[in-house]
Parts: sequence; structure tokens; C-alpha cells
Amino acid sequence: MKSNLNEFYPILHDSDNVAVMEKKYHNYKNHKETQKIKPVIIIPARYESSRLPGKPLKIIHGTSMLQRTYERCIQALPEQDVYIATDDIKIEKHCKNFDANVLMTATSCLTGTDRIAEASKHIKCDVVINVQGDEPIINPVDIREVVNATIEHPGEIINGMATITTEDEFLNPSIPKVITRPDGKLLFMSRGAIPTTKRLNFETAWKQICIYAFPVDSLKMFANQKNKTPLEKIEDIEILRFLEMGYDVRMIKLSGTSFAIDTKEDLKKIRKSFKQNNQTLTHSTHQ
Repeated sequence: MKSNLNEFYPILHDSDNVAVMEKKYHNYKNHKETQKIKPVIIIPARYESSRLPGKPLKIIHGTSMLQRTYERCIQALPEQDVYIATDDIKIEKHCKNFDANVLMTATSCLTGTDRIAEASKHIKCDVVINVQGDEPIINPVDIREVVNATIEHPGEIINGMATITTEDEFLNPSIPKVITRPDGKLLFMSRGAIPTTKRLNFETAWKQICIYAFPVDSLKMFANQKNKTPLEKIEDIEILRFLEMGYDVRMIKLSGTSFAIDTKEDLKKIRKSFKQNNQTLTHSTHQ
């Protein structure tokens, strides 16, 4: 894990966000049409985490978890297109300290996706890129890959996934496992160890990377559900609500260098890794 913590690549973005799409009509003639697609990033941030209260404000090597996530996001899209959505005054005040766009939402939001659905009502955009606020080492290249997928597959819900490389990851209930159809669409996602053999052995599997792209209309339909859907409630995985509502979700391959912070143990690991990486860098600089 240590080798992945600070792996990210600077990327360039264009401000026009113009996609050239090719459409084929019934007369089999190709027609090129230019369409502007406006993406924004919204980072949901909730203070009252059940497993790690105050999680977004936890300090990692001198900087809060939330600010580190935000700083990765503004390497993928311009600052004016990156927002933080929260229901907590402490988080709102903290966001203003580093000049982030912050939107206050209701405390009654069922999930982070419900929170960004509410926030998106106040932003002019076509697609919302959802990056979780507990992803301080999220790869900006991965975020941009999701943005690009919205251009290649307009109107579709996009989610990231990466290969599971160890049995520990496979058995970890904090890591949702992904099952896809041959066409790359999501078949199911579970905290359980799937797919598995008849003897319950680990052979090959994929994990969810928590970067999503939602067309605004799909977010409206999601938030219209006043309760969690049955499988969403059992698994505590928000993307399952879209499946249960009849939506397709396109899964795309990402780098897998991210590390979500869910528990005190996760926080200890990330802090230790940042400290070790800084010591290595300092030692190299003074040689």
C-alpha cells in the first residue's frame, strides 16, 4: 500500500468541455453533432460518521482529509467546478478557510448521493461527478477518466472499479466487490466476498472505486425515493438503489491507487504512510 499512497499524475483539462459525438440514423448515414457537456464535481462531507465521527476534519500530515480530497479534485476540473456539500457548520467553516465552494444541505439526507442530488439543484451542470470526502489520495487521472467516460457514453451512470490483488481486500467488508456483465454494465455489488469458488476460495475479483458520474436527471429520480431500497439497505451500498430502480450502471477500469478512510485503523495507516513518505523525501533531499 505504501507505494501507492502518493502516486498521482498531473493532468491538463480544457475549459470548453466539448464532446464530438457520432450518431447513426435509420438511413445509415453518419451525422456528426457537437454537444457541450458541463461536468462538476461535488464532494459529500458528513461530520457524524458512525464509525469515525468528525472524519472529514481528521488531520493527515498537517492537512485535513477533506482538504486533501479537494486538492486532488481541482487537479481534474477547475476550482470553480468543484463543490463540497455538507450539513455541518464546522465543515462549512473549514471549507471557507481553503476557499472551496461549499453548499449546505439538509441533515435528513439518507446518503451522500442524496446529498449531492440536493446540492446539484443549485448548480448549472449536466453531469455530477461524485468523489467521496474520505479519499485523500484519490488519483486525479482516475477522476478525469470518469469525466471522459461521460463524454463517450452520454446520459449513462458511470462508476469506477479496479482489480483486487489480495485475499485481505477480497474478505474486507469495507470494500464493495463488483460483478459485471460481459458488456461492462454492473450486475451486482456486495460487501461479501464475490465471486467465489465452490470452496469459497479467492481467485479473481474487482473492487469499487468511489468515483461516480450521474446525469442530473438520474439524481433527481434517486432522491425522489424517500427510503433506501431493500438491497441498498442490506448492503449499505448506494449504487444498488440505481440498479433496483432499473438503471444501468457502466463500470470502467481505474488505477486502484485510492484508499478510502472508514475506520480508526484506516486513519492510522494513512497517517503512518504519509509520515514515512515524508521522511523518505526529506532524507533524499539532504543527501
